Amino acid sequence: MNDKLLESAPQATTRSENLTFERNPDYAIYKPNSRGSGGVVRFGLNRAKAAVFVDAAAQSGEKQFDWDQKITMKWGLSDIGAALAVLQGCTPQAKLFHQSEKASSAFELIRRDDPERAPYLVSISRQAAADKSLRKVAIPISHAEAAILETALRAAAGSILGW
Repeated sequence: MNDKLLESAPQATTRSENLTFERNPDYAIYKPNSRGSGGVVRFGLNRAKAAVFVDAAAQSGEKQFDWDQKITMKWGLSDIGAALAVLQGCTPQAKLFHQSEKASSAFELIRRDDPERAPYLVSISRQAAADKSLRKVAIPISHAEAAILETALRAAAGSILGW
C-alpha cells in the first residue's frame, strides 16, 4: 500500500485508550419509595486516595435525595473485605464502625433468608459528637444489585492493591 495513504488514514483507537485515570467510578443503588423513607447508597472508587468512599442520602421527596445531609465513610481494604465476605456468602453480616473527633459512622450489610424480603439490607448511620444527632439510611439490595456491588468491590480491591 502507498505510504502516503497510510500516513493520512485515521488511526484506530480503543475505548480504553480514551479513558483517563483521573476518573473515579461510582456504583449507586437508588431506592425511593412511596412513603418517602427510601434512600440511596453510592460506592465510589477514589484511586488517588486508595479507598472506596461510601455515600448515603435519605429520600427527601419523590425520587429526590438529600445529598446536602449525606453520610460518608472512607473504606480501606479491610472494610472492602468485610463487605465482600457477606456478598460471597462466607458470613451473614458485616458491621463496620469508624470514629473520629467529629462523628461516629456505622455501616451494616446483612444477608437475609426471608423469601418475602430482599436478600440483603444495607444500613449506614452517622452520629455527630457535638449534639449526638443521628442520621441513618437503610435500603434493601436485590441479588442483581449485590452481584454488581461484589464485582465493583472486587475490582476496587484489585485497583487499590495495584494488581
